[in-house]
Amino acid sequence: MTDARKRYPSDVSDEEWALVAPYLTLLPQEAGQRQHALREVFNGLRYIIKTGAPWRWMPNDLPPWAAVYQQAQRWLAAGCFEALAEDLRAVLRQLAGRAAEPSAAILDSRTLRSTPESGPRAGYDGAKRKRGSKLHMAVDTLGHLLALHVTPANADDRAEVGRLAQAVQEATGDSVDIAFVDAGYNGPNAAAAAQAQGIELVVVKLPEAKKGFVLLPRRWVIERSFGWTTRFRRLVRDYERYASTLAGLHFVAFVCLMLQQAARLVVCS
Repeated sequence: MTDARKRYPSDVSDEEWALVAPYLTLLPQEAGQRQHALREVFNGLRYIIKTGAPWRWMPNDLPPWAAVYQQAQRWLAAGCFEALAEDLRAVLRQLAGRAAEPSAAILDSRTLRSTPESGPRAGYDGAKRKRGSKLHMAVDTLGHLLALHVTPANADDRAEVGRLAQAVQEATGDSVDIAFVDAGYNGPNAAAAAQAQGIELVVVKLPEAKKGFVLLPRRWVIERSFGWTTRFRRLVRDYERYASTLAGLHFVAFVCLMLQQAARLVVCS
């Protein structure tokens, strides 16, 4: 970061940048196409997803919005943040005394209300009584992202189990044996779809004598992860024109969270 410009709370720290830079450097530093410092472009992307501001409202002391948007799309298309999320997750798990790859996962979905940008691809979720897009997500038992994809909100959670389970196994090298879900994933079809990927689906049910809020074993972990994403205003609603961009920005958000945690551990060590 240059000393001339204002510092934003979303700016990447020196420790975080040391971890992320190798994954985001798609071209050599001396490449003729590069007009803006890569760190500043990443700061611009973080500013957008953290504040929820439209791209064209990028502050003047950050790179132009078009340059940040185009570079962000290159990063997303190259899978940079997926690779970074996988490596950060393995490091954080090992630092927590866990195996690098998880043996258990938690699956759930979250419906994001649509905006004019999300347009006709949005569907109506009758259970949540809102129109929008549905985020199908899997995390490990520490809450770190394993896999996700986006569908219209009217998609059945059980019908997406197979696709999500396959993505989980691809991200973990087939290490996951069991996945915890809520009662919305009941039924033989969902269980069979998960079993086809080598995963046993375990439904965590509400206590029969429920009174008020009940913290469900295992299930609360992914709810906390959904809560983490609401700290990024860009992800509170579906502001994206493309489902792939919405999914990609969730990976960016989780990378930012894991970077902060990893950098803090590096400083303390």
